Amino acid sequence: MMTLWGRKSSINVQKVLWILAELGLVEGRDFERIDAGLHFGVNKTPEFLALNPNGLVPTLRDGELILWESNSIMRYLAHKYADRKRFSLDLAQMAASDKWLDWQLTTLWPALRIPFLGLTRIPEAERDYAAIHKTFQESNQLLRILDDVLSKEAYCSGPNFHLGDIVLTLCVKRWFMLSDQYPDKTGPRAELNHIARWYDQICKSTQFTKAVE
Repeated sequence: MMTLWGRKSSINVQKVLWILAELGLVEGRDFERIDAGLHFGVNKTPEFLALNPNGLVPTLRDGELILWESNSIMRYLAHKYADRKRFSLDLAQMAASDKWLDWQLTTLWPALRIPFLGLTRIPEAERDYAAIHKTFQESNQLLRILDDVLSKEAYCSGPNFHLGDIVLTLCVKRWFMLSDQYPDKTGPRAELNHIARWYDQICKSTQFTKAVE
């Protein structure tokens, strides 16, 4: 049985929980999950650091294989369970999806992370509201790139749901939440109708709402 370390509230752990659900893998039957990170601790213990020297979640153990970095774990699971045919392994579509996995990590999340952590983790007296507003508006502009792609495609990498859609949906979920709960702090949310259509489609046709609370 595989073991996954990570708390359910982490965006990176949610990536892995979602793909496990898409592959039909069930917690308690196919994998064990151990709460780790933030108030759960665990991730700074010598035992955990021997598995993942970064002290971060998620970390996955599958037999002798130890993996960290959420997008790498996702790719591994998609290939390991390729026989379930949930995610296409066509080279072109995999590459198209991979570019969104990288873009989410290197471009979108670094911008969106600032208002997300600023409004949900940092005490109010310590918040930099100018930075929160600025980076949320930067996120608006970045998401216009995705919206333009979705004006021509059903999903981010073509006609079929793929790994890139998982990581982008989890960011968009937070983008919606921040502007809905803190509109005076983030400034207006861009009206991106193609993203709204895509997000609604994913909520209805995937394991997203079941896997991510």
